[in-house]
Amino acid sequence: MPIFEYETHLPFSREDVFDWYARPGALVRLHPPFAGRVIEEPSNGLQDGSESVLGINMPSLFGTTLAGLMDMAGSASSLPMRGYTKWRSRHTNFKPGHGFSDEMISGPAKSWRHDRSFEDDGAGMVLREKVTYELPLVDKLPAAAKKLVARQFEAELNRIFAYRARQSSDDLAFHQSHGRLASQQDQDSHHLPEAAPIKVVAVSGASGLIGRQICALLGGAGIEVRRMVRGGSGSSAAKAGEITWDPEAGTLDPESLRDVDAVIHLAGHPLASRFTEEHKQKVLDSRVEGTSLIATTLAHLEEADQRGRVLISSSAIGYYGATPADRALRSAILTEDSPAGTDFLAEVCKKWEESTAPAKKAGVRVGIVRTGIVQTPAGGALSQLLPLYTVGAGGPLGDKEWQSWISIDDIASLFVHLALNPHAEGPVNGVGPEPVTAKQYSKTLAAVMRRPSAIPVPAFGPKLVLGEQGAKEIVGADQQVTSVKAQSLGYAFRHHTLQEALEHVLGS
Repeated sequence: MPIFEYETHLPFSREDVFDWYARPGALVRLHPPFAGRVIEEPSNGLQDGSESVLGINMPSLFGTTLAGLMDMAGSASSLPMRGYTKWRSRHTNFKPGHGFSDEMISGPAKSWRHDRSFEDDGAGMVLREKVTYELPLVDKLPAAAKKLVARQFEAELNRIFAYRARQSSDDLAFHQSHGRLASQQDQDSHHLPEAAPIKVVAVSGASGLIGRQICALLGGAGIEVRRMVRGGSGSSAAKAGEITWDPEAGTLDPESLRDVDAVIHLAGHPLASRFTEEHKQKVLDSRVEGTSLIATTLAHLEEADQRGRVLISSSAIGYYGATPADRALRSAILTEDSPAGTDFLAEVCKKWEESTAPAKKAGVRVGIVRTGIVQTPAGGALSQLLPLYTVGAGGPLGDKEWQSWISIDDIASLFVHLALNPHAEGPVNGVGPEPVTAKQYSKTLAAVMRRPSAIPVPAFGPKLVLGEQGAKEIVGADQQVTSVKAQSLGYAFRHHTLQEALEHVLGS
């Protein structure tokens, strides 16, 4: 049977790397967004018999695009559509601190076994991985065709494993900088950089695009995660690790947050839909009601015991207004001190942020992340552009309008950084260090995908989906937003340029 081998050298101890692999969330952090999704995380960590389920895309950029198209079609039609194949695997050969394996028990391959060996390597360690596999129907092909299939399949494996190597290195460096590696947590906390007593974090919107990555990062930091799930009076009791709440009904049991050190609040009605009056009201109400409920609940708890709780709430760069015409001050660069804009999304963001006031007044440390254009093929703007670029019909959505982007890994890491940093409070722009114009964005994406970008996207396209107001405030936004405050608070960006971010999330 064919064998694929890969080595990853990391400047961390073998024990720390293995411990990180064993923590909750590792699979979510390691599985590339271009290759599919994690449907079920391991049922019992790395222990023998533990099972997980992945959704595997077809190989190459085409597979990533197809999966995104099927997701969009399913959302639009409410039909169960998917562009991936389920892959169930079971862990075996667990050797604490030294290795583990997994074997496919159902999925698209004929057979698959993935062995991992964690070994000391000077001041660091080396992860040696060996995949023994068989592909279906290949044995019926001519010899030349067999070689071609093997070459293409192993090129895809190299793409996936290179992503995992980068992700491992970046996540471990992030946790080290926050004193969250296993070896650091065993030491006296006074010797740790930015030591923070954050042990339990509740997350609303935990199943969303950003929320899943935040929960996985928190798990990798050795932090207990409690997911806030919606449930009315007739819903079943919350599962272990879950907190039931109903923002529309105004119900959230204070006892469920009493021993929580921080809340990361992301929940809100999806923005990307036609901007009807009904949709706009849902967007506003969901953000104000949910934030007010959490802030008020935390305020009452904090007034009673002065625990020193933290609330990190989401917002968006829509706060500043979509274009210079929507701003009282038409400054070129937007900072956290810039005033709110005058359009609909600016009004939403302003009221959204103001809803955290009860928590701040009671002594809760409150941080607000004004999120930019998140880059990932798993959803959002990039996933909607991929089909056009894949077939060579991509092009700019505008010209000189500024687009303040941020990679999915940086926005998730920034939320966690602000929760752990005792000096972080107030609004912080969640954008990358180097915003680009619409034309620059198009050229960069085309270069990363090795496709042309000569055909401008017609203006009527976004209007059909979002309506005229939605197209103007989302797609046609012109916002040059600075990340200086995030960096001054000690956040180290993984992806400084758009090209770096796109190459990582697309596996280019």
